[in-house]
Amino acid sequence: MSNAFTDLLAQKDTLLADGATGTNLFNMGLMSGDAPEMWNTDEPAKIIALYKGAVNAGSDLFLTNSFGANASRLKLHGAEKRTHELARVSAELGREVADTAGRKVIVAGSVGPTGEIMEPVGTLSHSVAVEIFHEAADGLKAGGADIGWLETISAPEEYAAAAEGFALAGLDWCGTMSFDTAGRTMMGLTSEGMVDMVAALGNPPLAFGANCGTGASDLLRTVLGFSAKGSDLPIIAKGNAGIPKYHDGHIHYDGTPELMAQYAVMARNCGARVIGGCCGTMPEHLEKMREALDTTSKDAAPSLEEIQAALGAFSSTTDGTGDNAGPERSPRRGRRRPT
Repeated sequence: MSNAFTDLLAQKDTLLADGATGTNLFNMGLMSGDAPEMWNTDEPAKIIALYKGAVNAGSDLFLTNSFGANASRLKLHGAEKRTHELARVSAELGREVADTAGRKVIVAGSVGPTGEIMEPVGTLSHSVAVEIFHEAADGLKAGGADIGWLETISAPEEYAAAAEGFALAGLDWCGTMSFDTAGRTMMGLTSEGMVDMVAALGNPPLAFGANCGTGASDLLRTVLGFSAKGSDLPIIAKGNAGIPKYHDGHIHYDGTPELMAQYAVMARNCGARVIGGCCGTMPEHLEKMREALDTTSKDAAPSLEEIQAALGAFSSTTDGTGDNAGPERSPRRGRRRPT
């Protein structure tokens, strides 16, 4: 399958993705509790600045400001009928930035979770979930997104529903999950389990991987788990810029640009071909990541000990697999937005 994403990946072998959306928008004045997607129409200049920040730092692709642009989440703001519009405009603004970048840049339409728990544990049916994702994907396609980009998913059932939604919209896609519960997703899926799930989908992603989670070290351990399964699909690594710290009433991430540069190189060595940042990752981090990827060659995969020495300790003693993986966490409603 050939499209803008796969063509650029074949040309460059490794792509640098973007950084955080929430962190950057909060720094521009977004207030906690507000829907960032409203800024697509209310503050378009700031969304363009968000996209340009990643492009100017060297990113080969960036995600649109549409993580929560689905009917379930927008209903919390009385804007569920604006889903298609807000998704479309997020991509239109992205298209404007990408088309004037002077080089090939991929516009990836961000699609986050519905915020609901699917049947049989919760009340969200498969058919309704598919339509929620279809509407978001259709808006992104109408706005000119090159691909859809599913992120921060915990449940395999929701991942599968999104795959159907993208298929209905006719939009190629990539998809990541968040492994934040002792190496598992919140709903108990392991890295090995994700590879098997993706392989069984009728409309598989162009690339798959992990985003967010609990820190760069943990995310790379998950990436090693993907690589060990031997999937033919490209792997995505989009880790947080360190660990969140609460300071002066705000959450700050302690990962320096230099640490994220080390993370980027290690992510490539672990097997990732699309590498970016999630919560806390700013343009200054991306600049160092770009420089590190451009000035170093791919090497052997690091050991767990080498990852810890460079990026910090793991948050758990296990990656969620094996005999000592421990119990699963009880499911809770929704997922926080990456910051």
